[in-house]
Amino acid sequence: MPAVVEIVTVVKAAPEVIFDLELDVDVHAASLPGSQETATTSTGRRRLALGDEVTFHARHLGRYWSMVSRITVHDRPHLFVDEQTRGPFRMLRHEHLFHDLGDAGTQMTDRMTVDAPLGLVGAVVTRLLLAPYLRRLLKQRAAHIKRVAEAYADRI
Repeated sequence: MPAVVEIVTVVKAAPEVIFDLELDVDVHAASLPGSQETATTSTGRRRLALGDEVTFHARHLGRYWSMVSRITVHDRPHLFVDEQTRGPFRMLRHEHLFHDLGDAGTQMTDRMTVDAPLGLVGAVVTRLLLAPYLRRLLKQRAAHIKRVAEAYADRI
């Protein structure tokens, strides 16, 4: 049974700014410095677009992992979706939604649906360990995006 983790963050910046930052693999890797994350794109570009794949290598839960994700939906500046094509999960889908709040900024929603392998054991591990861990990662990543986007918005 898949688990859904959702984080909502209000950012005082335009949706276009946040959308573009979220698709920048260098910003993505910098958001979790403790994970030693690297990202290699299928195109060589650092900002992802529809159909692009990115391979992530990072240290999580005490070991190194690799995962390949593809951008399967791209509707700038409202929504994009990345989905695992190869990696440790049976399924991982990450929806990034951006709702313009006018002068208040943008509501950024990260909704991640994840399903681990190994049947019932995987379901228990997902609920007790993986979902809470992913929630912390998404919160940390959202806080980083918020800092970068708001600093950028202050400069323009």
